[in-house]
This record gives sequence, C-alpha cells and structure tokens, in this order.
Amino acid sequence: MFVKRKKYVTKATGSHGGDIWRNFKANRLALIAAVVLVLIMLVAIGCDFFIDYNTQVIGMNPAERLQGPSAAHWFGTDSAGRDLFARVLYGTRYSLIFGIGCTFFSMAIGCILGATAAYYGGVYDSVLMRIMDALMCIPYMLLLLMIVTVMGRGLEPMIIALSIASVPGYTRIVRSVVLSVAQQDFIEAARASGSTDRFIVMHHILPNAIGPILVDAMMSIASTIMSAAGLSYIGMGIQPPTPEWGNMLSDAMKYMRTNPSMAIFPGLALVLTALCFNLVGDGLADAIDPRRRK
Repeated sequence: MFVKRKKYVTKATGSHGGDIWRNFKANRLALIAAVVLVLIMLVAIGCDFFIDYNTQVIGMNPAERLQGPSAAHWFGTDSAGRDLFARVLYGTRYSLIFGIGCTFFSMAIGCILGATAAYYGGVYDSVLMRIMDALMCIPYMLLLLMIVTVMGRGLEPMIIALSIASVPGYTRIVRSVVLSVAQQDFIEAARASGSTDRFIVMHHILPNAIGPILVDAMMSIASTIMSAAGLSYIGMGIQPPTPEWGNMLSDAMKYMRTNPSMAIFPGLALVLTALCFNLVGDGLADAIDPRRRK
C-alpha cells in the first residue's frame, strides 16, 4: 500500500524591502494616507501652474473682502480680499518645507552625532549626551522661541530653529538604536577585516538602524508642521502676506463669528496633513515590525 506524499512548495519571500511594502499595503488606512500625502505634495509642487501668486495669493482686493465660499472663490476670501483657496494651496508648500526639510536635516545631524557617540563611547559619548540632555531640559517651543528671537523672524530663521531644536531628540534615539546594532557579531567581523570606523558606521551600522529612525522621522514631521504653524500663529514665524497656515489662522481669529471659513479651511489642511504623516508613520512601524499589530 502506497501513501501519496504531499509536495510542499516554499514560496520565496523576496527582499526585506518587498516584505515591508507588502505589510504596508495591507494597512488600508496607512495606504490611503500615503496616497493623500502624494496628492498634497503634487499640489505643493505644481500650484504655480494654475495659480497666479501676485494677484490671487498676495494681491489685495478690498472690494471682495470677507466673502464666504462661492463659485468664484471656493474657500471664500480673507480680510484683504485674497482668495483663500489659492492661499491654502500655497501654504502647503511652506508647511512641507518645514515638516520634511527640517525633519530630515535634523535627522541627518542626529544620525551622525548619535552613531558616532554610540560607536566610540567614552568621554566623547558622555560629553555629547550631557549637552543633548541640557538642551532637552528646555521645553521644545521655548527653545524655538529663543532661537527665533535671536535670529529674527522669517523663513530661514524658522528652518534653522526647527532643525536645531529637533537634533537632541534624534541624537538620543539614534544612539540607543545604534548601541544595539554595534554589539552584533557582523560589526566585530567588519573590524577584524580591517574596515575603517567611518566605513563601518556608514555602511553597516546606520543602514541596519535606519528603519526605526525613519519611523520616528515620519512621526516627527507632523509635530514639526504643527510647531511651525504655532510660531506663525503667535507672530514669530512667517509674516503676512506670505501664505502660511499658522498666520492665516491668526488672521482668522478676529472673524470667527462673521466669516468662519477663514479658519476652517486652513485648519482642516493643517490637521489633514499632520494626520496623514502620523498614519503613514504608524503604518510604516507596523510594516517593519508586524508584531506591533498583535
């Protein structure tokens, strides 16, 4: 009597990046948020092609001030008669500059400082971490205000302030992640093979630690966008008539009862963008480590 044996076929799982992408696609909410973010970025890049900056965004038209949403002005107009739809779209560009640009600039500095501190240790590690601890003792928004007050208001001071204020947090995160990676056997094998410290840090340690770092960066983009809007809201950031969601909300507070659309649409844009970055970051964290979903 013969027993028919079943044949088992092992399916190739592909690369680690492919596994992360498949796990990410399984999270419908994160995938939708990623699609929305792509659309937001396309709007920020291409708004020059269908909106005239001088006439629709910063040009004043007192005869049409404080109008509600209509066919001529989809989001209504502000206190100077400027089209809110055009200003909200242009404000996307500045928010993404602050969120993405400042986050990845501070992440790059934090990666270098944290990775070298974890790899070399000793006095360098102790001194650098005490400096980072001292900076982290200062509340985040207070540190931003201190830097902006010293450097002045405007786009460049805000970028520098948001970048500097985020470096201590990234340095500590990168250091903790790199410490766990630096103790692995393949790092010792790289040292034994004669690889330089710079080569080991850049080609072995950071690539293996980049997953958790990128997840934290995605989460930080949303908080950076909110912080930038907060600075502009209190008058310490980008100044009118430059369209930025924070200063648009500040201008809208005086007309909340008579023309609420001035606050509703910039506020929705701000919340939607921050929410999408948070959802994508959470989905990326689940994709990298599927055990988080259990």
